[in-house]
Amino acid sequence: MIIAKKLKRLLCPAAEGGLPRLLRLPGMCVVGLLCSVVNAAPQIDLEGLMPKTAILLVDGERKMLREGQSFKGVTLIAAYSRTATLEVQGKQVVLGLSQRVGSNYQAPPAQVVSISRNASLQYLTNASINGRKVEVLVDTGANMVAMNESEALRMGINLKQAAPAQVETASGVVPAWSVSLASVDVGGIRVNNVPATVIAGAYPGTVLLGMTYLRHVKIEENKGILTLSRMQ
Repeated sequence: MIIAKKLKRLLCPAAEGGLPRLLRLPGMCVVGLLCSVVNAAPQIDLEGLMPKTAILLVDGERKMLREGQSFKGVTLIAAYSRTATLEVQGKQVVLGLSQRVGSNYQAPPAQVVSISRNASLQYLTNASINGRKVEVLVDTGANMVAMNESEALRMGINLKQAAPAQVETASGVVPAWSVSLASVDVGGIRVNNVPATVIAGAYPGTVLLGMTYLRHVKIEENKGILTLSRMQ
């Protein structure tokens, strides 16, 4: 009996009124191991892009995903000509071709968007304008969010009710319209009632994310990565 009590104290030296230490530790260790496995981010390479499709290398395994499909915890949100938006562990990541999200990746805080500079030294990313998905070019030199006429019509903007205007482009002065966008959302950073300009013709080829949106966010650039975060 004495030996049994000593053995019990040795294996389970708990404080009075508490559970034995070794009865807690195994369970805690298992939970910790499970958490570390779940939280370990996969290593992801973006190898190719096609319309609404991306070719990924996830932990060494190549997989073609269409928008909305998932593989090993990685979901393809959107694929464009130069970038893909992925969801990894509940956070959105924008990758350019031949870029990688490694095992040491830590998801950014909520409402922070990181955009990689492309080979043309431009920052392209995905946005939702009036609920429609579109690729945008971050342009701090543009006073307004700007788009061409066909893009505006695709978004359901009624130009007949818009105020006429004029803008100066490389081709000279061209007709335009002043409109108000119901919402512009980049990676969860949403701004409502954004003034914008719609330009007659095909310019600009990509929607310009100008200062009528950017003035509402904090912008930082470091080593080819542009970070947008919500103003506090």
